[in-house]
Amino acid sequence: MGISREQALDCFRSDDLVGIGMEADAVRRRLHPEGVVSYVVGGRVDCAASLENAHSAIYEAIDLGASGVRVAGIAEMEMERLETWLRGVRQQFPAIWVEGLTTEVVALAKRCGLGVGETIARLQGAGLDSIAGDGVGLAGEDGAVGQWVAVHRAAHALGMRTTAEMVFGMGGGETLEQRVAWLEAVRGLQEETGGFAAFVPVAAAAPGGRELDAVTAVERLKTLAVSRMFLDNIENVQASAAGEGLKVLQMGLRFGANDVGAVGAGASEEDLRRIIRDAGFRPVERDGVYRAMMLG
Repeated sequence: MGISREQALDCFRSDDLVGIGMEADAVRRRLHPEGVVSYVVGGRVDCAASLENAHSAIYEAIDLGASGVRVAGIAEMEMERLETWLRGVRQQFPAIWVEGLTTEVVALAKRCGLGVGETIARLQGAGLDSIAGDGVGLAGEDGAVGQWVAVHRAAHALGMRTTAEMVFGMGGGETLEQRVAWLEAVRGLQEETGGFAAFVPVAAAAPGGRELDAVTAVERLKTLAVSRMFLDNIENVQASAAGEGLKVLQMGLRFGANDVGAVGAGASEEDLRRIIRDAGFRPVERDGVYRAMMLG
């Protein structure tokens, strides 16, 4: 059992960053005693593009070592067009892992007059392997968290393994209580379905690009550590290279993380393998659901 809500809040408010990191590292070592840290080589493809252009983008990603692609550009696409596009990708690339959509599923289901579960089932039948884990704003509109949970619950019921993200530090009145409430929602769904392969805490981009207003390295590491301790029923916790810098990313490996995310998110494959080794771990390439592909 992970730490309680009260313990999580105490950790967020504590100045003992080193102590919190050591506790999170102990959870990581218990769950991953083998001493490896994973990363993934992936690509991105726009489904609003033609199949020909999509195929070219996927071939380029595969040439760079990608085992999967993230689908973007769904927005206002109709179900039949999206299904045709997915089938075309699946026919040409039967082994590639295809991930996409989050709460966009809800809007798509409404446009089609279908339930969320039926919508995901149709997309899965056309070739979608997993729903993305993108988080919603913690201080966002009412019902957003409930919708997010409903989408992932439906995906898990269909046998899909998904990831969960928490985007923190967006401002707008976000509180520590809301962060912990999000962690509680994720832990509760994991207890119910066991469908999450990983959790990813993601610091929001600085407003207007002002670095002085960015989430601090201390806050990033503390949130990572609290997530690892709270969500001990999820096997993997990721420290993302995006927006963090390689030094903070490397430090995250001693604050509970056992994965460094995707090549290209601010770091090359060589960069990721180097910081993993320098931190005292063995790098391992994985696929979209955190299955090891190649030890380094």
